[in-house]
Amino acid sequence: MKPSRDISRLIEIMAALRTPSSGCPWDLEQTFRSIAPYTIEEAYEVADAIEHGSLDELKDELGDLLLQVVFHARMAEEQGSFAFADVVEAITTKLVRRHPHVFADADGKTAEAVKGLWETIKAEERAARGDTVPIGALAGVPVALPALTRALKLQDKAGRVGFDWNDPRAVLAKIREEADEIETELDRRDAAKAGAEVGDLLFAVVNLARHLGADPEGVLRATNAKFERRFAAIEQALAARGRKPQDASLAEMDALWDAAKAAEKPPVR
Repeated sequence: MKPSRDISRLIEIMAALRTPSSGCPWDLEQTFRSIAPYTIEEAYEVADAIEHGSLDELKDELGDLLLQVVFHARMAEEQGSFAFADVVEAITTKLVRRHPHVFADADGKTAEAVKGLWETIKAEERAARGDTVPIGALAGVPVALPALTRALKLQDKAGRVGFDWNDPRAVLAKIREEADEIETELDRRDAAKAGAEVGDLLFAVVNLARHLGADPEGVLRATNAKFERRFAAIEQALAARGRKPQDASLAEMDALWDAAKAAEKPPVR
């Protein structure tokens, strides 16, 4: 089968996969709910390709993510709800409407001004749809988001209505307070309550990242990569001695960790 650059070909292939009696049995038994985890996974793989700095990998992963959009649109079309063309029309209309500073004459020359304009337009859209039921300041943050990202968005929304600290040091004090509460529960030998307090600690750490302008997901990914890199150095050092981590003491591995950490620091000039 000859490859194609035309989106219509991808839509045709998806339709063929979902055609009863002649389509793919696996594709035919899928639903919106069963496909949703794959959609989320593909979005993460796009982010992973960006993290690796591989544009070839990014190209492939974007294709996988696009397939997910086409898959959902096909299932909706089968139900008579909407088709892929309707998805395209909806997003193009929304983009034009939410960017009057580009497509009309509204002001919005800074990122902060654009963000405020975006929120105003979204509120107007809700009103136009007749969403008259009062919604809280924290409404609209998807539950399925990664916990760190959702915490960040919740805190950002609360901050917009004044529920926020003005100084990162105040957040740091909150982190120390939460850590003390964990210690209290450990002294009481209550692991369940100590675990719950860890959630409060993580929430406070996300808040500190927000106040410092850092993306908690991004900085944690970077720390994960750093941990992997340094632990690999421990394994390599032990392998050179004909040993494995399970054969070494914690003190020995700590020393190798410190050596790997020191090796990453730029030389002092």
